[in-house]
Amino acid sequence: MFLHPRVPSLYNLRRISFLISSPLRNLTTTSLSLNPNPTVTEPLAKSDLESIVLKQYSHGKFHNLIQNAVALPSVLLTACQNLSLAATSDRVSRRFSIEEMSREIRDGTFDIRSCCFGFGVESLVLPNLKLKVLIEAIRMVLSIVYDDRFATFSYGGRVGMGRHTAIRYLKNSVENPRWWFRVSFARVVFSDRNFDKLLGLVKEKINDGLLVDMIKKMFEFGILRIELGGSDTGRGFPQECGLTSILINVYFDGLDKEIQEMRLEMKLKNPPPVDANSVVIYKPVNIYAVRYLDEILLITSGSKMLTMELKKRVVDVLEERLDLRVDRVNTSIHSAVSEKISFLGMYLQAVPPSVLRPPMSEKAVRAMKKYERQKEVRRVEIRNARERNRKTLGLKIFRHVLKKLKQSNGFRCEYEIESEVRDVFRSWGDEVMEEFMGSLEERWKWHWLLTRGDFLDLRHIREKLPQDLIDAYDEFQKQVDKHLSPSQAKKELEDEERRVEEEEEQRYAERTVQDLTKLCMKVSAPEELVRKAVKLVGFTNSMGRPRPISHLLALEDSDIIKWYAGVGRKWLDFFCCCHNFKMVKIIVSYHMRFSCILTLAEKHRSTKREAIRHYTKDLKVSDHYGKEEVHFPLEREVKMMGDKNLSDPRPVDGTLSLLLIRLASDEPLHSCAASFCERSDTIMYRVHLLQNRLQINPLDEEKWVRGMGTIHSALNRKCLPLCSAHISDVYLGKMTLQDVDGSSFIDLT
Repeated sequence: MFLHPRVPSLYNLRRISFLISSPLRNLTTTSLSLNPNPTVTEPLAKSDLESIVLKQYSHGKFHNLIQNAVALPSVLLTACQNLSLAATSDRVSRRFSIEEMSREIRDGTFDIRSCCFGFGVESLVLPNLKLKVLIEAIRMVLSIVYDDRFATFSYGGRVGMGRHTAIRYLKNSVENPRWWFRVSFARVVFSDRNFDKLLGLVKEKINDGLLVDMIKKMFEFGILRIELGGSDTGRGFPQECGLTSILINVYFDGLDKEIQEMRLEMKLKNPPPVDANSVVIYKPVNIYAVRYLDEILLITSGSKMLTMELKKRVVDVLEERLDLRVDRVNTSIHSAVSEKISFLGMYLQAVPPSVLRPPMSEKAVRAMKKYERQKEVRRVEIRNARERNRKTLGLKIFRHVLKKLKQSNGFRCEYEIESEVRDVFRSWGDEVMEEFMGSLEERWKWHWLLTRGDFLDLRHIREKLPQDLIDAYDEFQKQVDKHLSPSQAKKELEDEERRVEEEEEQRYAERTVQDLTKLCMKVSAPEELVRKAVKLVGFTNSMGRPRPISHLLALEDSDIIKWYAGVGRKWLDFFCCCHNFKMVKIIVSYHMRFSCILTLAEKHRSTKREAIRHYTKDLKVSDHYGKEEVHFPLEREVKMMGDKNLSDPRPVDGTLSLLLIRLASDEPLHSCAASFCERSDTIMYRVHLLQNRLQINPLDEEKWVRGMGTIHSALNRKCLPLCSAHISDVYLGKMTLQDVDGSSFIDLT
């Protein structure tokens, strides 16, 4: 098992590497010691790091985590490999000295201020690569300390506990929701008072002055910035610190414990019935909770008064214990049946099971029957062809044997094939009999043929015939009546029809009872918000038809296709668990695909037909070696997508609102801005943000898309050197600006 990178970064999820080979799993005593000049530095496996951290636990607290865990060169190298798979020991040493950094951290002389880079007057501060390594090392240690102690309904910032995991829990575990409310916070940044309380919560579990001082300095210098009620957390934006998610979970852990106590009290007040054979339908009163960072949803299957009491207790904990400002107007109770509620960028509503799994319509039933008839016709054709081929083969064998018998005194063969031939013919006969006995019409027909003109039943005829012949005839008639009787065939047919009708009635009764007694969770993509985002970016015109995006004309053909592919795949991955996923498929497969084709056509001043003829509808493009590549999702691939494999991806906000345009002028060579990338064959790109390009304030919900986050405006028109591999990852959405060195941004205005 590998230690996870910063969650939920999709780019870093595939870049995780603690140990590739088994020899690296064996820690040497040199790497684990506190020797300031270790001779060997190797990355750690998760089990090794856990053992190091857990050794610091005594008397209910963790002690000296900075000196005994974070400052270890092996831990710092592991943090480097979390940031980038390319971070080998040699590459890291060419950037900075791990041993020197370890000594500075352990002695408390690490200069955090010199590792900060500010942008503009909008107070955006980003860390350089060295500080990001320290932040990642602290995050790894804190995740081991706290992760197993968090509540089971705490999602975000944890391995395997992302957005889709929360949605899967709501769909599979929540039964009969009646009332719910979503806690809404006033959009505000953590104040000094909130941060002091956060540090107090950290001190309850960790006794380490160096760790507290480092977190405090990051907050003072503006690197660690926690904002509640916004849309920037957990989306891979560069303004988000790597410690934000886990510190939010630490801050809200007290609320989670309070909710757990409420759920336990409710379970004790409503025990299940003692009589398990009772016909009365038992509906327990349950409290369900899901928290993704600062988004909190509480659901009850009880009365509205119970939900009001629950809301009062939760709001009191947030305002009195945690000193947070709750937006009481938007934190209102809604009916789960009649009203939708927005959570994690999706709409939730309680519906009967028949809404999620509706019965087949009359049109669908007719289509199914037509398909069954076509299958039956095809089955008959195959059976007739098989019988014809068998007859032809049997005649060939018979003619061959007869010919051999005529040409010689006897038929001789070097091999004994009698048993094999006998088995083949026996299997053919068994198949024919099985098909015959399965057809009631054939049995009826043969009974009529074998019983018509039965003159042997006449007395004066039977008296003149031998008794053996009469007995054989009577026995034959018994077997015919037993196996081929029309009354027996009719009875079997009626029994089959009756069984089908009873099964259908049973299914209908079960569906009706479930619709009257059970409610399930329906998850839907916000259709109006998705269409508004599509129109805002420029995929469609005012009439909803695809149109070209003029701002992309400066990109290479492959980069245009990759940008569209990155946005499309992220939308498909994010909304794959929704009931109306077909709507998102149509937007990606039609609107975005043809918008890309029209953009390419406008760039080359050609028609749409010519662009389709050149790139095809699959938007194929050739790489540097002339090999065709397909980045945009294929139509067949889109049709096959569903909620079978949930990958917990980030939202599309970062990819949708970011454009990197290549500069026309030749700038001096710079190293690639991606973490620990040493390629110098880079190209300078200028950052163009959607909100600045459209001149829209993201806080204006009438013009902007509600719930859609944005990259900090201070990075607009800043320049960034990237190599060909990493610019491709940025366009495809595999890499975000959070994964680059903050000191790499250049102002060329």
